[in-house]
Amino acid sequence: NSLYERERNQTDMERIVCLAIGYLFGIFQTAYIYGKMNGIDIREYGSGNAGTTNALRVLGKKAGVIVLLGDVAKTVLAVVLVKVIFARTHGDMLPLLGMYAAAGAILGHNFPVQLGFRGGKGIACTAGLVLTLGPIVTILEAVTFLLTVGLTRYVSLGSILVVIELVIDIAVLGQRGYYGMSQGHLLEFYLVCTALSLMAIYRHRTNIKRLLSGTENKIFQKK
Repeated sequence: NSLYERERNQTDMERIVCLAIGYLFGIFQTAYIYGKMNGIDIREYGSGNAGTTNALRVLGKKAGVIVLLGDVAKTVLAVVLVKVIFARTHGDMLPLLGMYAAAGAILGHNFPVQLGFRGGKGIACTAGLVLTLGPIVTILEAVTFLLTVGLTRYVSLGSILVVIELVIDIAVLGQRGYYGMSQGHLLEFYLVCTALSLMAIYRHRTNIKRLLSGTENKIFQKK
């Protein structure tokens, strides 16, 4: 029993380490930094969100691309670093530890300590997570997002549908052995992803209200 407890405590500590690594990457606020380079606090303009869509609307296409790439990259880098650190010792649960690293990055992006916990909504960071989950998930999520935004021009709707679909996709693939983890690790994998999806939906609650009322802003909509 004491050996089991020590192993369990060690595993819990590694999850915390992965979250911390992710958070440190996540607090690199691309939109905020780019806004400051242009003399503004991006959170005081547009939707008040320090993310890709608001940077695109307030500062233009170049800003949108830079912020998108920066926010995607910080999640990918956090996951890659965690997998490098734990590859030799925890190969049986690397996807789960990567999920914790991504969760930390999304939390850091959404709630950056140095900015009074006022960040973004985590969708670009979630896109970074999607890239680390394999080509099948990446293609499925990209198709859903691009089709939704292309047909409706609602970025928020595309984002909400993607985070819902993400949970379904990894559950189906996980049960088919795609991630090579035990059932216990898979269930935890699904739970962490579900928590991230619910957080993303909650942070889009005002967008959901506007979608239902027909007042949501469309991308590239002329004022």
